[in-house]
Amino acid sequence: MIRRFIQRVLGTSGKPETGRPARGPLILARGKHGIRRDDIDACALRTCETLADAGFKAFVVGGAVRDLLLEQKPKDFDIATDATPEEVRRLFRRSRIIGRRFRIVHVMCGRDTVEVTTFRAAGSLGGDEEDERPTDESGRILEDNVFGSQAEDAARRDFTVNALYYDPLREEVHDYFNGVADCRRKTLRMIGDPATRYREDPVRMLRAARLAAKLDFRIDSATRKPVAELAGLLDNVPRARIFDEAVKLLMSGHALRGVHQLRAEGLHHGMLPLLDTILDDDQGRRFIEAGLKNTDERIHQDKPASPGFLFACLLWPQVRRRWDAIQAGGERPIPALFLAMDEVLEAQRELLAIPRRFDGMIKEIWALQPRFEQRAGSRPFRLLEHPRFRAGYDFLLIRAESGEVPQELGDWWTAFQDADDATRKSMLVADTEAKPKRKRRRKPKAAAAAAETPSP
Repeated sequence: MIRRFIQRVLGTSGKPETGRPARGPLILARGKHGIRRDDIDACALRTCETLADAGFKAFVVGGAVRDLLLEQKPKDFDIATDATPEEVRRLFRRSRIIGRRFRIVHVMCGRDTVEVTTFRAAGSLGGDEEDERPTDESGRILEDNVFGSQAEDAARRDFTVNALYYDPLREEVHDYFNGVADCRRKTLRMIGDPATRYREDPVRMLRAARLAAKLDFRIDSATRKPVAELAGLLDNVPRARIFDEAVKLLMSGHALRGVHQLRAEGLHHGMLPLLDTILDDDQGRRFIEAGLKNTDERIHQDKPASPGFLFACLLWPQVRRRWDAIQAGGERPIPALFLAMDEVLEAQRELLAIPRRFDGMIKEIWALQPRFEQRAGSRPFRLLEHPRFRAGYDFLLIRAESGEVPQELGDWWTAFQDADDATRKSMLVADTEAKPKRKRRRKPKAAAAAAETPSP
């Protein structure tokens, strides 16, 4: 703590520190990076201007700068500033302070929201300096509201390509750790000592796999090396955070590559342990890969995609196995399916921490699958009116693509939903495909007469 106090007063610790910039940032003009002021979201730009007018520093930071360098469209524009959360809150009427471990400010502009964070101190990053932030026994940081300089804020970020600051007023990029060069080399490199950084926050290991898959980057060898040894630390992370990271990976538009990256790094045990049993089975692997590929394509085409649908895909091979096993034990098909659904969801609850709000959608998609096999009478028409028909139909097509059901079944439903009423009626199969009605057993006449005879 004394060393940190001296550093803050004098601006140096007297010797270079692991992972920290020895000098100020490399400041790149627009001609060196190509990012224009017009590339910045209007709400983010207005937020930076308001902070600058009040005498504060304000930068677009992190993934947005990285994506713009890679000529990709950023999903979010986050702001970093030397103003405290309370000072930011006073400048913006429509804003609120949120968070406990990380206190941030949400600034609202119409329907848009910009996240504003105060520069934070970086901790030790594996050097000799003592880190005053509270941690658990494994080194995971529990609270991180110690404010610092822009240089310290850059040092506390995870990867070099995320430690980039863009000043929209001057159209300059401030680069402390050669992140621009790593972007051009397509390399993901940890800032500081990787083992220390992973212990501070084990989710960084998952983030490395997700970003490498999303950006098609290679992970630097020093950044990858400690992962095999420290992957078990993910067991100490709250399941809700693991779920959030899983959703980011699955909804990134690169879910198929991300899942294989997870498994290659041995990290799926901490996020999606079911991948072992699924990907080692040919039928399960084909189904999962078809489902992830389908979702990736929808996201790239700006079509709606749902985490609930993806989790329905991930869990379906297990549901299918349990469904078959329960039927083999003598249960009828539909009750067996519902028993299998409940068993699988409860078994995965602790592993994936899937919120119960997704249960309804997941179960409806699964429950619709037997109904697609019923193509006689009025049942296909009723199925078309079901609120989850489209999701169930998309799920059926994935089953057909993976070979689980005949492709003819998927093709029939594709044609049926687009046809007029007359054509639909002509497409219906014979009632012999429908489940035969159970006949009521008639009592023998003698037994019936005896039943009607009053007892003495």
